[in-house]
Amino acid sequence: MVVTTTVSDSDESIHSTFASRYVRNSLPKFKMPEQSIPKEAAYQIINDELMLDGNPRLNLASFVTTWMEPECDKLMMAAINKNYVDMDEYPVTTELQNRCVNMIAHLFNAPMGDKETAVGVGTVGSSEAIMLAGLAMKRKWQKRRQAEGKPYDKPNIVTGANVQVCWEKFARYFEVELKEVKLREGYYVMDPVKAVEMVDENTICVAAILGSTLTGEFEDVKLLNDLLTKKNRETGWDTPIHVDAASGGFIAPFLYPHLKWDFRLPLVKSINVSGHKYGLVYAGVGWVVWRDKEELPEELIFHINYLGSDQPTFTLNFSKGSSQIIAQYYQFIRLGFEGYKDIMENCMVNARMLCEGIVKTGRFNILSKEEGVPVVTFSLKDSSQYTVFDISEDLRRFGWIVPAYTMPPDAEHVAVLRVVVREDFSRGLAERLTTDIERVVKELDGKPPSRGTVKAAHVTAAVEGAGGEKRLKKSVEETEREITSHWKRLVDGKRKGAC
Repeated sequence: MVVTTTVSDSDESIHSTFASRYVRNSLPKFKMPEQSIPKEAAYQIINDELMLDGNPRLNLASFVTTWMEPECDKLMMAAINKNYVDMDEYPVTTELQNRCVNMIAHLFNAPMGDKETAVGVGTVGSSEAIMLAGLAMKRKWQKRRQAEGKPYDKPNIVTGANVQVCWEKFARYFEVELKEVKLREGYYVMDPVKAVEMVDENTICVAAILGSTLTGEFEDVKLLNDLLTKKNRETGWDTPIHVDAASGGFIAPFLYPHLKWDFRLPLVKSINVSGHKYGLVYAGVGWVVWRDKEELPEELIFHINYLGSDQPTFTLNFSKGSSQIIAQYYQFIRLGFEGYKDIMENCMVNARMLCEGIVKTGRFNILSKEEGVPVVTFSLKDSSQYTVFDISEDLRRFGWIVPAYTMPPDAEHVAVLRVVVREDFSRGLAERLTTDIERVVKELDGKPPSRGTVKAAHVTAAVEGAGGEKRLKKSVEETEREITSHWKRLVDGKRKGAC
């Protein structure tokens, strides 16, 4: 089944100026050509179309790494034809993955000795890592309920409404009820108090986010651990915590070493992290590590021997490339703790500088926090003439891809722009972006309100008075709600956040 759709037009053939040196006939777009064409023509046709893609370095919507050193690029290209799952054929690659798992487990303070082996696995991203961690917790909960002679057909998981869409996928694909703690204006992460209140005997775990996609903010895992420990003691339950550290897992250990969010907290049983975000590797690689082997049920691990030897595997994907795993190991030994710390500190400095520049325009409120992932999330102070969606659209003229979106329930009326500061987002780029934002805003000041904004910004409430009907202007909050409601209809179908 083809899930994505293509943009069709009257011309269903591909025409290429350069390809005319090799072929005279146009190529069909949606059917395989009948005949072969020269390799130079195939390359040129595809290269021509790809020029219309955005520049990854200017894609400020994405947390994903867009630059690596040339030496690492060479290692990745040399391994591009290695299928990681052939462990017997590529034992060194397997060993590098195991080294990475152990390095990450130590980084997250797993309770293990220097000579102990960590429990974890490399994945194609945090989405797969979350699926695996969720399955492990679901299976452990089911086995416990079975042993107690209790029903085990209605598992649920408690999260904040700010979770990435992969959590919704896990819940839907594996038949787990998703219980979301709603957000509120000014508080855009999961409230630990409300989360623990939602926990019941069917809760397989509470998922905390270390680095919200919306604002980059860290959730209070320490408070969640303390509150949940108390509830477990009172109820006799054993509800654990999974930490989704996709964005913050490679930031907190270096910038906030005293922040307790990891395996130092007893109820944290598993953690996922994205190597292709602040792990500084191209997409896609993720990691999931467990507190110890007791947290990963043995029956979820498959053993295969048809590739040459007995090989244990716990993945959703079977075949996958080796390049990103090798690249992750390169970054670990190339940078070390000191190098990662320097890069993350630099990202935070650039994020603060960008934040200061945006504040100086006088047009925006900053919603992101100083402690967290280097993300700058900001909203317009006045949306009566134009919206953040207009600004996002106009910034594309300068090459910038800055996402605009509305917050999840119950803060849907808040619409924001968000900039993710990565390693390759320099101080110079930050200054240029600030200049371009200010330029766009000034241009929008001189234009009549957009059609969508006009309708939303000039809605009035009718009140009967002695002299007839009076028109009362709505409050700023009501106007913002109208505007974002209109824009949500225009962009219906888009998911919150960009990963």
